[in-house]
Amino acid sequence: MQAVVLAAGKGTRLRPLTDDKPKAMVEVDGQPLVAHVFDRLVELDASELIVIVGYQKEDIISHFGDEYRDTPITYAHQREQNGLAHALLTAEEHIDDDFMLMLGDNIFQANLEDVINRQRENRTDAAFLVEEVPYEEASRYGVCDTNGYGEIVNVIEKPEDPPSNLVMTGFYTFTPAIFHACHLVQPSDRGEYELSDAIDLLIESGRTIDAIRMDGWRIDVGYPEDRDKAEERLQEERQDATAE
Repeated sequence: MQAVVLAAGKGTRLRPLTDDKPKAMVEVDGQPLVAHVFDRLVELDASELIVIVGYQKEDIISHFGDEYRDTPITYAHQREQNGLAHALLTAEEHIDDDFMLMLGDNIFQANLEDVINRQRENRTDAAFLVEEVPYEEASRYGVCDTNGYGEIVNVIEKPEDPPSNLVMTGFYTFTPAIFHACHLVQPSDRGEYELSDAIDLLIESGRTIDAIRMDGWRIDVGYPEDRDKAEERLQEERQDATAE
């Protein structure tokens, strides 16, 4: 299965760590942030990494070249950062079938395989890894409503008054139908083409989208303190593995 990685951002909230580099190249535990994403996708047997680049893209391309751990890399250029749906559309011409999507600023140690397995059951059009967060934090994310079968029936991007505390985590699987939905999305109140709006269009068209509860942990590296937290967790895991 191909994998798309969104890595075009400037990382304004990560300053001063991004004063001289794009967000994807901020070092976390001895390697660029996006390398942790690549590692997980390679472990999931990604057949190709399609990396969406934009801001200071040359730094990413020159560092990684055309393959990572024997997995080929294809780069697609998002010329303006206009939201996740806009970014995903830059990968459309490279996608052949169902694919994985991972945000380039998330570090996962979790059950991503369960999402892929659900997609391969051929009864779902998309599957997401979701987690419960404190209600006061839910407004930072895309918030999901689910029915009794675990299917997602509504997604709201960064709501002021979240209807639940179940949020998308930054790892998804899709059929190519998501691209048609992304083409139909209109700019949100934030002026961006939101992936959550494209997902809602899939839901409205009768597509089945499943939520998989996260087992493990992930850190969204949005601020310098998140980078520090991620390094601490990774180092703890390495020490635990050594002790065993």
